Amino acid sequence: MKSRIGLLIIAAVLVAASAALYSLHYAIFGDARHIWIYLLGDLAFLPIEVLLVALIIERLLARHERSQRLRKMNMVIGTFFSELGTGLLGDLAASLENRAEILPALAVSGDWNAADFRKAIEHAAAVEWRVSAERLDLAALRARLTESRDLLVLLLANPNLLEHERFTDLMWAVFHLMEELAARPSLENLPKTDREHLAGDAKRVCSHLAGEWLRYCRHLQQAYPYIFSIMVRTHPLQPNPSPTVK
Repeated sequence: MKSRIGLLIIAAVLVAASAALYSLHYAIFGDARHIWIYLLGDLAFLPIEVLLVALIIERLLARHERSQRLRKMNMVIGTFFSELGTGLLGDLAASLENRAEILPALAVSGDWNAADFRKAIEHAAAVEWRVSAERLDLAALRARLTESRDLLVLLLANPNLLEHERFTDLMWAVFHLMEELAARPSLENLPKTDREHLAGDAKRVCSHLAGEWLRYCRHLQQAYPYIFSIMVRTHPLQPNPSPTVK
């Protein structure tokens, strides 16, 4: 209510100032015709001003704001992959029955272009991720996820991720797998059906994680090539990862 009254006062002051200036103009020059010509000219230009402000400037500002949101969101996504995501992808990739079918197509290298990334993302979405319940190291997986529990909670609460449905789905899949593993007092001697259930949860994480990791790598290549350089040398989807520049 106070803000509305304040706006009304400001509007009244501006209208009064305009009227006073027009009155001063008439008092000095005594030419009402001249005043009306310029007044009508200004009113005629007003719709064009509205067009410029509402359709062009507003869109430019909205685009800038969206760019800033994406920048903040990519920083959050980068934190996830730096602290958890890339290592988790390596753990899950080690448990795949069809590693030879999947991993070569996803092994990002420094000479990849936009078409290579697009092809890899499509491959990650189309392929069947066959996670082996026998190869899955449940204890190591639980330890990794438990160590990152606080990070996952903070990421899920981050408002910058609300518009990123794919990454939010990934977060929920990872969080669900963590809860499933944490709910079991012991991961030893689990029945086959239970291990297969956990393998299904890991498969869900793997399918979401690979696509988002590839998109993150593409973002690094475009925006932060020096970070992309070490990511290419150390990511776990290649045969011999090494930080050494060769």
